[in-house]
Amino acid sequence: MNDRASLDAHILDAVADALIYADRSGVIQRWNSASQRLFGYSADDALGQKLDLIVPEHLRSAHWSGFDAAITSGTMKLAGRPTLTRAAHKDGRKLYIEMTFALVKGADGAVKGSVAMARDVTERVERERAARTSGTR
Repeated sequence: MNDRASLDAHILDAVADALIYADRSGVIQRWNSASQRLFGYSADDALGQKLDLIVPEHLRSAHWSGFDAAITSGTMKLAGRPTLTRAAHKDGRKLYIEMTFALVKGADGAVKGSVAMARDVTERVERERAARTSGTR
């Protein structure tokens, strides 16, 4: 690995947010250390697996519809905007996560895959939900 690629790998592993890169087929190709902490899967567990690994079953149809449309069209409705969604942890827990998405394109402009940055906001969402519930009584 050259110096730049090595530096890039170290930077991606040092960031606090989970970074997941999937190819055009939705197969995980990059899984940083924060992804392991957030979702519970090691890189060895996650690399080569479909994104279904972390997408809850009830959201898979909508996920793949949006993913396939973005890959095909080369545009993404949610690009760069934080989006609240659910994710599945290795231990079966359902997480609330905030994600941002972007398409990754090659030098020729062709879509190579999709990258997502994610952070756990479960505690915040549950705290806000509890505050709303207690405020309505």
